[in-house]
Amino acid sequence: MSGFSFHQDDLDSPDVQALLDSHFAQMRSNSPPDACHVLPIDGLRDAEVTLWSAREDGRLLGVGALKQLSPDHGEVKSMRTAPDALGRGVGRALLHHIIGEARRRGYRRLSLETGSTAPFAAALRLYAQEGFVPCGPFGGYADTPFTRFFTREI
Repeated sequence: MSGFSFHQDDLDSPDVQALLDSHFAQMRSNSPPDACHVLPIDGLRDAEVTLWSAREDGRLLGVGALKQLSPDHGEVKSMRTAPDALGRGVGRALLHHIIGEARRRGYRRLSLETGSTAPFAAALRLYAQEGFVPCGPFGGYADTPFTRFFTREI
């Protein structure tokens, strides 16, 4: 997307921390406790996880992360667009950036876990439009009525 820049491991930026705090709160309020798999900031600092922020003229537009599950399999984590940037294609741009990085790393598959209720409708549409297809649980996740799993060959 024109004008968007991506910054790796921007976890110490106050605006990133504020957006992630909001993301965590919304995920916890919209998800049953047994189906809420949002990574806290400490989890995003894990060596297997890389987080990017999307910015435009220095302003934070969104965040997204990639977690290595195995040498050829990655997981999309912590996708969130800032409220004032909704509808601008930020989520799609972040997802394309994550897919590109997964390819560069040699991953053959990219998977994700998300919710199934109304607050997740936009994310579900995006993932379907970008070629992710339903799959079973992976990476130790439990299958719940609330949880949806998707994967895509890359």
